[in-house]
Amino acid sequence: MRPNRPVTAILCAAALALTAAACGPGDEEAGGDAKPTVAASLPGPDGIKIPDQLKEKLKERGIDLEKWRGGEWKNWKQEDWLREAGDYINPIIEGLWDPDRMRDAEQPQRPSVDPDAGKDQGVTDPTPAPAPVTAKPANPPYHQSVPESGKVFFDGPEGSMVCSATVVKDPAHPGKSNMVWTAGHCVHAGKSGGWYRNIAFVPSYNNAGKPSAQLKGAPREQVAPYGVWWSDWAQTSDQWIATGGPTGGAGAPFDFAVLHVTPEKGSGKSLEETVGSALPVEFAAPAVPKVASITATGYPAAAPFDGQKAFQCTDKPGRLSLNATDPAMYRIGCTMTGGSSGGGWVAAGADGKPALVSNTSIGPAKAGWLAGPRLGPEAKGVFEAVSRKFK
Repeated sequence: MRPNRPVTAILCAAALALTAAACGPGDEEAGGDAKPTVAASLPGPDGIKIPDQLKEKLKERGIDLEKWRGGEWKNWKQEDWLREAGDYINPIIEGLWDPDRMRDAEQPQRPSVDPDAGKDQGVTDPTPAPAPVTAKPANPPYHQSVPESGKVFFDGPEGSMVCSATVVKDPAHPGKSNMVWTAGHCVHAGKSGGWYRNIAFVPSYNNAGKPSAQLKGAPREQVAPYGVWWSDWAQTSDQWIATGGPTGGAGAPFDFAVLHVTPEKGSGKSLEETVGSALPVEFAAPAVPKVASITATGYPAAAPFDGQKAFQCTDKPGRLSLNATDPAMYRIGCTMTGGSSGGGWVAAGADGKPALVSNTSIGPAKAGWLAGPRLGPEAKGVFEAVSRKFK
């Protein structure tokens, strides 16, 4: 399922990071490890200015920070796509994601496949039963029922878009994680494009589960009760960047991404401390026959949904193989639509406790089932690379 659209980030709330060139496909199995090499404070109430030397380096990369924050990010000429892992600039633009802009963000065109996708690969299980698993509303307040879930907002050439995402544990910062899991197509356009812009995460969006009509003119605290968290770093797989696309499922087995986030308005607390929970990520999830059930959570935005409420599907997974050379994906019956992309799939981990084992990636044009990557060494590499950056 496609998001509402995505990116790889590089700036903190009050700090700008200029990154080195990223690793390309094959440089590292995990999807590259571009390291910040220069940092400088952004203008603030204390009068600190960006050094002229740094401004010149940014301009060499075609970036004027003042113009970028003033709207230059809307320039989507082909030559201006920021593609590689070290290319993306994501400075906080305070107030950009106001309640109305968040409410009106559209679901992106989710990566779609034929309903009978994978039937000739020999390792694909039968399509989920004709009577699909109907998505059920998550119980509000979401902070109590699905505290790790939320929405990712971002801008693409076609406007503002939205995906779903999950707060995950960071082994480098126990109890104080600032890491979020989503789909690769929610941060990067794949083979034909580059990183999306202005990516931000809102945990427990519309926590009370109010209908869209009641959100018009609502204060920000109502739709984003735990704040807006901007991505100061994001990373997806080399495979998604090299081959990912909107149709046919290309790159889907590697359609995952990890964000590191920072609050738009600093509170001193981490994301995990703020929401009170984070899920561990299981990179050695059992084979499909051994998984009793998976629960997918997301904010579906395409009809008949409107993207304002969280929904869930629970089903025993089957296998979907789109390409004989790629890992088989998990597949479940579910009527969620675009906008639920990136949402977490939760099952019992090795210790028997809930763990994130996948994320919503693709589905047929007409809702009925969803598929998500089975997280293996490539996903683990991306996850560990992001964790290492912020040790």
